[in-house]
Amino acid sequence: MSEIIVTSDSTCDLSPELIESRGIRIMSLSVMLGSQTFRDGIDIVPQDIFRYFDETQQLPKTAAPSVEEYAEFFKQFTDEGKTVIHVNISSKASGSYSFAKTAAERFGGKVFAVDSHALSTGQGLLVLKACDLRDEGKSAQEIYDTVLSLRDKVNTSFIPDTLLYLYKGGRCSTLSYYGSKVLSIHPMIDMKDGQLYPKRKYIGKMSRCIKNYINDLVADYPAYDKCRCFVTHSNADPELVELAKSMVKELFHFDEILETVAGSIITSHCGRNTLGVLFISE
Repeated sequence: MSEIIVTSDSTCDLSPELIESRGIRIMSLSVMLGSQTFRDGIDIVPQDIFRYFDETQQLPKTAAPSVEEYAEFFKQFTDEGKTVIHVNISSKASGSYSFAKTAAERFGGKVFAVDSHALSTGQGLLVLKACDLRDEGKSAQEIYDTVLSLRDKVNTSFIPDTLLYLYKGGRCSTLSYYGSKVLSIHPMIDMKDGQLYPKRKYIGKMSRCIKNYINDLVADYPAYDKCRCFVTHSNADPELVELAKSMVKELFHFDEILETVAGSIITSHCGRNTLGVLFISE
Protein backbone atom coordinates (compact mmCIF):
# COMPACT_ATOMS: atom_id res chain seq x y z
CA MET A 1 0.00 0.00 0.00
CA SER A 2 1.24 3.48 -0.87
CA GLU A 3 2.81 5.53 1.90
CA ILE A 4 1.31 8.64 0.30
CA ILE A 5 -2.28 9.63 0.85
CA VAL A 6 -4.07 12.28 -1.19
CA THR A 7 -6.59 14.47 0.62
CA SER A 8 -8.67 17.46 -0.38
CA ASP A 9 -11.18 20.04 0.76
CA SER A 10 -14.78 19.03 0.03
CA THR A 11 -14.90 21.81 -2.57
CA CYS A 12 -13.23 19.48 -5.10
CA ASP A 13 -16.75 18.20 -5.95
CA LEU A 14 -15.60 14.69 -6.80
CA SER A 15 -18.26 11.98 -6.74
CA PRO A 16 -18.38 9.54 -3.81
CA GLU A 17 -17.50 6.74 -6.24
CA LEU A 18 -14.33 8.53 -7.40
CA ILE A 19 -13.35 9.42 -3.86
CA GLU A 20 -13.67 5.81 -2.74
CA SER A 21 -12.05 4.19 -5.78
CA ARG A 22 -8.99 6.48 -5.65
CA GLY A 23 -8.55 6.33 -1.89
CA ILE A 24 -9.03 10.09 -1.41
CA ARG A 25 -9.84 11.49 2.03
CA ILE A 26 -11.96 14.62 2.31
CA MET A 27 -11.92 17.55 4.75
CA SER A 28 -15.38 19.10 4.81
CA LEU A 29 -16.02 22.81 4.90
CA SER A 30 -19.05 24.09 6.82
CA VAL A 31 -22.31 25.53 5.54
CA MET A 32 -24.52 27.58 7.86
CA LEU A 33 -28.24 27.86 7.21
CA GLY A 34 -29.38 30.36 9.80
CA SER A 35 -28.42 28.95 13.21
CA GLN A 36 -27.74 25.44 11.88
CA THR A 37 -24.30 24.24 10.76
CA PHE A 38 -23.81 21.43 8.26
CA ARG A 39 -20.79 19.67 6.74
CA ASP A 40 -20.39 19.97 3.00
CA GLY A 41 -20.79 16.60 1.31
CA ILE A 42 -21.94 14.85 4.49
CA ASP A 43 -25.23 16.13 5.89
CA ILE A 44 -26.35 18.78 3.41
CA VAL A 45 -27.23 18.64 -0.29
CA PRO A 46 -27.66 21.43 -2.88
CA GLN A 47 -31.45 21.15 -2.71
CA ASP A 48 -31.20 22.34 0.90
CA ILE A 49 -29.41 25.46 -0.36
CA PHE A 50 -32.07 26.21 -2.97
CA ARG A 51 -34.88 25.70 -0.47
CA TYR A 52 -33.21 27.93 2.14
CA PHE A 53 -32.61 30.68 -0.39
CA ASP A 54 -36.19 30.50 -1.75
CA GLU A 55 -37.57 30.79 1.79
CA THR A 56 -35.25 33.50 3.14
CA GLN A 57 -33.74 35.22 0.08
CA GLN A 58 -30.45 34.91 1.93
CA LEU A 59 -27.36 32.98 0.94
CA PRO A 60 -25.91 30.43 3.34
CA LYS A 61 -22.70 31.31 5.10
CA THR A 62 -19.67 29.09 4.59
CA ALA A 63 -16.61 28.50 6.73
CA ALA A 64 -13.23 26.83 6.38
CA PRO A 65 -11.91 24.36 8.97
CA SER A 66 -9.65 25.84 11.63
CA VAL A 67 -5.91 25.25 11.91
CA GLU A 68 -6.58 22.81 14.75
CA GLU A 69 -9.16 20.91 12.72
CA TYR A 70 -6.72 20.57 9.83
CA ALA A 71 -3.97 19.44 12.21
CA GLU A 72 -6.23 16.77 13.69
CA PHE A 73 -7.24 15.66 10.18
CA PHE A 74 -3.62 15.33 9.01
CA LYS A 75 -2.47 13.64 12.23
CA GLN A 76 -4.62 10.57 11.67
CA PHE A 77 -2.59 9.83 8.54
CA THR A 78 0.88 10.83 9.74
CA ASP A 79 0.36 8.66 12.83
CA GLU A 80 0.05 5.73 10.40
CA GLY A 81 3.36 6.70 8.77
CA LYS A 82 1.74 8.33 5.75
CA THR A 83 2.86 11.43 3.89
CA VAL A 84 -0.07 13.68 2.95
CA ILE A 85 -0.70 15.67 -0.23
CA HIS A 86 -3.62 17.99 0.55
CA VAL A 87 -5.27 20.04 -2.21
CA ASN A 88 -7.12 23.18 -1.11
CA ILE A 89 -9.65 25.41 -2.80
CA SER A 90 -8.03 28.59 -4.17
CA SER A 91 -6.62 30.83 -1.44
CA LYS A 92 -8.43 33.76 -3.09
CA ALA A 93 -11.79 32.06 -2.56
CA SER A 94 -11.34 30.80 1.01
CA GLY A 95 -9.06 30.86 4.02
CA SER A 96 -8.72 27.06 3.81
CA TYR A 97 -5.24 27.03 2.28
CA SER A 98 -3.80 29.43 4.85
CA PHE A 99 -5.16 27.32 7.72
CA ALA A 100 -4.08 24.02 6.14
CA LYS A 101 -0.59 25.34 5.40
CA THR A 102 -0.17 26.53 8.98
CA ALA A 103 -1.28 23.13 10.24
CA ALA A 104 0.99 21.32 7.76
CA GLU A 105 4.05 23.10 9.16
CA ARG A 106 3.63 21.14 12.39
CA PHE A 107 4.40 17.83 10.70
CA GLY A 108 8.02 18.25 9.67
CA GLY A 109 7.64 17.84 5.93
CA LYS A 110 5.11 14.99 6.13
CA VAL A 111 2.20 17.16 4.91
CA PHE A 112 2.20 19.14 1.65
CA ALA A 113 -0.60 21.73 1.33
CA VAL A 114 -1.41 22.80 -2.23
CA ASP A 115 -3.18 26.04 -3.17
CA SER A 116 -5.04 24.73 -6.22
CA HIS A 117 -5.79 28.20 -7.67
CA ALA A 118 -9.10 26.53 -8.58
CA LEU A 119 -12.38 25.33 -7.17
CA SER A 120 -14.93 22.60 -7.81
CA THR A 121 -13.67 19.98 -10.24
CA GLY A 122 -10.90 22.32 -11.41
CA GLN A 123 -9.51 21.53 -7.96
CA GLY A 124 -10.70 17.93 -8.43
CA LEU A 125 -8.59 17.54 -11.57
CA LEU A 126 -5.47 18.28 -9.53
CA VAL A 127 -6.57 15.86 -6.84
CA LEU A 128 -6.92 13.09 -9.42
CA LYS A 129 -3.61 14.02 -11.05
CA ALA A 130 -1.96 13.65 -7.63
CA CYS A 131 -3.58 10.20 -7.38
CA ASP A 132 -2.27 9.28 -10.85
CA LEU A 133 1.26 10.27 -9.86
CA ARG A 134 1.02 8.44 -6.53
CA ASP A 135 -0.05 5.29 -8.35
CA GLU A 136 2.90 5.68 -10.72
CA GLY A 137 5.21 5.54 -7.70
CA LYS A 138 6.24 9.20 -7.65
CA SER A 139 7.55 10.68 -4.42
CA ALA A 140 5.55 13.20 -2.39
CA GLN A 141 7.91 15.98 -3.46
CA GLU A 142 7.54 15.01 -7.11
CA ILE A 143 3.76 14.96 -6.82
CA TYR A 144 3.72 18.32 -5.06
CA ASP A 145 6.01 19.94 -7.65
CA THR A 146 4.06 18.53 -10.59
CA VAL A 147 0.67 19.59 -9.23
CA LEU A 148 1.98 23.12 -8.62
CA SER A 149 3.25 23.25 -12.22
CA LEU A 150 -0.20 22.25 -13.53
CA ARG A 151 -2.50 24.39 -11.44
CA ASP A 152 -2.49 27.42 -13.76
CA LYS A 153 -3.15 25.15 -16.74
CA VAL A 154 -6.50 24.05 -15.36
CA ASN A 155 -9.50 25.44 -17.19
CA THR A 156 -11.91 26.26 -14.37
CA SER A 157 -14.85 27.94 -16.06
CA PHE A 158 -18.62 27.82 -15.93
CA ILE A 159 -21.81 29.54 -17.02
CA PRO A 160 -24.44 30.48 -14.42
CA ASP A 161 -28.09 30.50 -15.44
CA THR A 162 -28.70 33.44 -13.13
CA LEU A 163 -26.44 36.02 -11.52
CA LEU A 164 -28.74 36.28 -8.49
CA TYR A 165 -26.54 34.17 -6.20
CA LEU A 166 -23.36 35.96 -7.30
CA TYR A 167 -25.15 39.30 -6.84
CA LYS A 168 -26.40 38.39 -3.37
CA GLY A 169 -22.88 37.24 -2.46
CA GLY A 170 -21.32 40.55 -3.52
CA ARG A 171 -19.51 39.01 -6.51
CA CYS A 172 -21.62 40.81 -9.11
CA SER A 173 -22.67 44.46 -9.38
CA THR A 174 -26.28 45.61 -9.29
CA LEU A 175 -25.93 46.89 -12.86
CA SER A 176 -24.59 43.58 -14.12
CA TYR A 177 -27.29 41.60 -12.35
CA TYR A 178 -30.25 43.61 -13.65
CA GLY A 179 -28.65 43.94 -17.08
CA SER A 180 -28.35 40.17 -17.29
CA LYS A 181 -32.03 39.76 -16.41
CA VAL A 182 -33.23 42.26 -19.01
CA LEU A 183 -30.91 41.16 -21.83
CA SER A 184 -30.73 37.45 -20.94
CA ILE A 185 -26.95 37.63 -20.56
CA HIS A 186 -25.07 34.58 -19.27
CA PRO A 187 -21.42 35.35 -18.55
CA MET A 188 -18.63 32.82 -18.84
CA ILE A 189 -16.95 32.91 -15.43
CA ASP A 190 -13.29 31.87 -15.55
CA MET A 191 -10.42 31.66 -13.07
CA LYS A 192 -7.11 33.43 -13.50
CA ASP A 193 -4.40 33.39 -10.83
CA GLY A 194 -6.89 31.73 -8.51
CA GLN A 195 -9.55 34.42 -8.82
CA LEU A 196 -12.92 34.41 -10.59
CA TYR A 197 -13.62 36.95 -13.32
CA PRO A 198 -16.09 37.33 -16.22
CA LYS A 199 -14.32 36.34 -19.44
CA ARG A 200 -17.12 36.47 -22.02
CA LYS A 201 -20.81 37.26 -22.30
CA TYR A 202 -23.35 35.07 -24.06
CA ILE A 203 -26.90 36.12 -24.88
CA GLY A 204 -30.00 33.97 -25.17
CA LYS A 205 -31.25 30.68 -23.81
CA MET A 206 -28.90 28.53 -21.75
CA SER A 207 -28.79 25.88 -24.48
CA ARG A 208 -27.49 28.41 -26.99
CA CYS A 209 -25.02 29.83 -24.49
CA ILE A 210 -23.65 26.39 -23.65
CA LYS A 211 -23.10 25.64 -27.33
CA ASN A 212 -21.19 28.90 -27.79
CA TYR A 213 -19.25 28.32 -24.56
CA ILE A 214 -18.05 24.87 -25.59
CA ASN A 215 -17.17 26.03 -29.10
CA ASP A 216 -15.09 28.81 -27.53
CA LEU A 217 -13.32 26.28 -25.30
CA VAL A 218 -12.38 24.28 -28.40
CA ALA A 219 -10.87 27.41 -29.94
CA ASP A 220 -9.15 28.55 -26.73
CA TYR A 221 -7.56 25.18 -25.90
CA PRO A 222 -6.31 23.39 -29.04
CA ALA A 223 -3.87 21.38 -26.88
CA TYR A 224 -5.03 19.74 -23.67
CA ASP A 225 -4.47 16.77 -21.36
CA LYS A 226 -6.66 14.06 -22.88
CA CYS A 227 -6.81 12.01 -19.70
CA ARG A 228 -10.11 13.32 -18.38
CA CYS A 229 -12.69 16.09 -18.44
CA PHE A 230 -15.46 17.06 -16.06
CA VAL A 231 -18.92 18.29 -16.94
CA THR A 232 -19.91 19.75 -13.58
CA HIS A 233 -23.24 21.36 -12.79
CA SER A 234 -25.44 22.48 -9.91
CA ASN A 235 -28.50 20.33 -10.54
CA ALA A 236 -28.80 21.62 -14.11
CA ASP A 237 -31.63 20.59 -16.41
CA PRO A 238 -30.89 17.10 -17.78
CA GLU A 239 -31.15 18.26 -21.39
CA LEU A 240 -28.47 20.92 -20.79
CA VAL A 241 -26.15 18.36 -19.22
CA GLU A 242 -26.64 15.93 -22.11
CA LEU A 243 -26.06 18.73 -24.62
CA ALA A 244 -22.75 19.61 -22.95
CA LYS A 245 -21.61 15.99 -22.70
CA SER A 246 -22.46 15.22 -26.32
CA MET A 247 -20.63 18.32 -27.58
CA VAL A 248 -17.56 17.57 -25.49
CA LYS A 249 -17.54 13.99 -26.78
CA GLU A 250 -17.83 15.20 -30.38
CA LEU A 251 -15.40 18.13 -30.28
CA PHE A 252 -12.73 16.93 -27.83
CA HIS A 253 -10.88 13.64 -27.46
CA PHE A 254 -10.84 12.83 -23.75
CA ASP A 255 -10.26 9.31 -22.46
CA GLU A 256 -13.13 9.84 -20.05
CA ILE A 257 -15.83 12.45 -19.59
CA LEU A 258 -17.05 12.55 -16.00
CA GLU A 259 -20.29 14.16 -14.88
CA THR A 260 -20.41 15.54 -11.34
CA VAL A 261 -22.87 17.62 -9.36
CA ALA A 262 -21.40 20.59 -7.49
CA GLY A 263 -21.47 20.38 -3.72
CA SER A 264 -23.11 22.74 -1.28
CA ILE A 265 -20.20 25.19 -0.94
CA ILE A 266 -19.97 25.85 -4.69
CA THR A 267 -23.76 25.82 -5.09
CA SER A 268 -24.04 28.48 -2.37
CA HIS A 269 -22.21 30.93 -4.63
CA CYS A 270 -23.49 30.10 -8.12
CA GLY A 271 -27.06 28.80 -7.85
CA ARG A 272 -29.01 26.17 -9.70
CA ASN A 273 -28.45 25.33 -13.39
CA THR A 274 -24.83 26.50 -13.47
CA LEU A 275 -22.70 24.31 -15.76
CA GLY A 276 -19.00 24.10 -16.53
CA VAL A 277 -16.60 22.02 -18.62
CA LEU A 278 -13.27 21.62 -16.83
CA PHE A 279 -9.98 20.06 -17.91
CA ILE A 280 -6.23 20.58 -17.88
CA SER A 281 -4.67 22.37 -20.86
CA GLU A 282 -1.13 21.88 -22.14
